[in-house]
Amino acid sequence: MAAAAASLRQVTPQRLALAGCWTARGLGNVAELLADAQPARAEQGKEKGEIELEVSGLKALDSAGAYVLQKLLLRLGPAGQPARLLGLPEPMQALMTVVAEQLAQTESVAKPAEPSPGVLERLGREMVKRGSAAWLELLALLSFVGENALALGRCLLRPTRFRWRPMLFNLRLAGVDALALVGLMSFLLGVVVAYQGANQLRQYGANIFVADLIGLSMLREFAPLITAIIIAGRSGSAYAAQIGSMVVSEEIDAMRTLGLLPLELLVLPKLVALVIALPLLTLFADVLGVLGGMLMASVKLDVTPTEFIERFSKAVSVTSYLIGLGKAPVFAAVIVLVGCFQGFRAKGGADSVGRQTTRSVVQSIFLVISADALFSVAFSALDL
Repeated sequence: MAAAAASLRQVTPQRLALAGCWTARGLGNVAELLADAQPARAEQGKEKGEIELEVSGLKALDSAGAYVLQKLLLRLGPAGQPARLLGLPEPMQALMTVVAEQLAQTESVAKPAEPSPGVLERLGREMVKRGSAAWLELLALLSFVGENALALGRCLLRPTRFRWRPMLFNLRLAGVDALALVGLMSFLLGVVVAYQGANQLRQYGANIFVADLIGLSMLREFAPLITAIIIAGRSGSAYAAQIGSMVVSEEIDAMRTLGLLPLELLVLPKLVALVIALPLLTLFADVLGVLGGMLMASVKLDVTPTEFIERFSKAVSVTSYLIGLGKAPVFAAVIVLVGCFQGFRAKGGADSVGRQTTRSVVQSIFLVISADALFSVAFSALDL
């Protein structure tokens, strides 16, 4: 005889009656069977009361049926508690208890935690994140350079658009006021280079070649590089702090509202002034650096100033001098554009201004040294 199919009917809004064989063969379509419990669940929200399942009509129950019944109890009961089960025979009650315990154990097992990323994975993610940010910042910097090139082109076509007074003010601020610091650093650098080379030259009796060492190193590399680094820390940071403070205090927005172009008013005067001032500072650094080296050569190597100058004029060509001087305008443009760019990126408050100022100094020095390396490679390839 075929087993009676499992059935489920609603007796009252809070009571359901189960009948038939709740076994693997008698359950049939479980989805349709459980769908009959939806009306009772809806009624529960209207009339407060505990859902009860009358199971005295059950003819058979196996583990499959007990599993379905236990899930139904949990589904219809209040949060965390199963519904009440009425009229269940003792043997079936034991089976239901076993299935309930098994379900509780299964659901209590926590999902395995995802393994924490290793050092290399974390490093890779951080590098990707920083690389993406650096790429976007580089694109923004290139866009800023293009905007300044267009603004400079407009001013060259109409010279009356130049802000001459701010340019002269920045020329004094970045040029004249920096003479003492640049001269002192260059003089000490010349002393250090001569002092470090003195012992080696003395060993081979080549004291006079200290003029070659000082002349070529200072005029081609050290003077323009040390001058650019000093100006990047001194004036580049000032540019970023000034513009950053104006951005935070909304002065830049006020300029745009009045029809004034911030690039023409704030960036171009600084750019033109430093492009003029930095080659002159480099020339000043050349003179002081050579004087420092000549002094140390006289003290350590007994090379008189006359002998030093005579050898210096033979060792150092005009080309070497112009190579060092020609780097200065490029370094000046890098310092001004990076400083002003970071200033315009400030937002929020004083903390952002300080952060962008620090970035401007670091990036300016990095780009200046990178440009100097590229110049060295290019001049070497051109045999200059």
